[in-house]
Amino acid sequence: MPKIELSRVHGDYGFEAYDENGHTVRMDTSPESGGDNFGVRPMQMLLMGVAGCSAIDVISILKKQRQNVKDYKMVVNGEREAGKEPSLWQKVDIEFHLYGTVDADKAQRAAELSINKYCSVSATLEKAGAAVTWQVFIHPAE
Repeated sequence: MPKIELSRVHGDYGFEAYDENGHTVRMDTSPESGGDNFGVRPMQMLLMGVAGCSAIDVISILKKQRQNVKDYKMVVNGEREAGKEPSLWQKVDIEFHLYGTVDADKAQRAAELSINKYCSVSATLEKAGAAVTWQVFIHPAE
C-alpha cells in the first residue's frame, strides 16, 4: 500500500509530502489564505496528477503503435465550484500537445482511451462530479 508522509517545513502552511521512494512535493496555501507561495496548492496537484497519469497512458499507447513523439506537453485548466465548501473541480479541460510524426487518429484514440478507460485520476475527478473534456493538437517535427 502506498504511503505518504507530510511535514511542515516552512512558515505556517508550507508542507513537504514524501512518498515511500523519497520523492518530495512542496505544498502551500494561497497568500490570501496565509501562505507565501512555498509550493503548489493541493487542488492544483489534482490537475497535475491528471496530466501525469494521462501523459503516461498516451505515450505508452503511442510507443506501442510506433508513433514518433519527439516532444509532449499538456495544458490542464480547471474551474472550481463557486461559493461552496468544499469547492470541488467542476470543469477540467485538457489539451494534449504532441510534437513529431504522429498519426492524428491514433493520437485521438490514445487520448480517448486514457481519459475514458485507463487514467485513474481522470476517473476520480469524474466520480467527484467534474466534467472532463479534452482536445489533441499535433505539431509537426521541426
